[in-house]
Amino acid sequence: MLRQAQHERILLGGLIIALVAACSPSKLAYGQVKSAMMDAGLSEANSACMAERMTDRLTLSQLNKLKQLKGEKRGLMDYVAAVRRVGDTEAIEVTATSAALCASGLAREKRY
Repeated sequence: MLRQAQHERILLGGLIIALVAACSPSKLAYGQVKSAMMDAGLSEANSACMAERMTDRLTLSQLNKLKQLKGEKRGLMDYVAAVRRVGDTEAIEVTATSAALCASGLAREKRY
């Protein structure tokens, strides 16, 4: 009985590790990134689309910098301008392309 319980715990531990490995840390941040973008004034649709793209392409550190962009309600171009002030070239590129693709409806993430 004790061996079976130990075996089950080992299997459960392995399953948890596999599930955590399957979910990238940045994907776990999706909800927070989407909320932060909505707080920054973006629409829910654009926030969802952009958060999907950005969490696939940026590190947690980069995403945390962008989550700090709160303030007056702003549109997409104002948001991109605010990201430029962060000074992270990759974050700027990903944000700008995500904004353009999501706003135009060309992002595959927008089609879901």
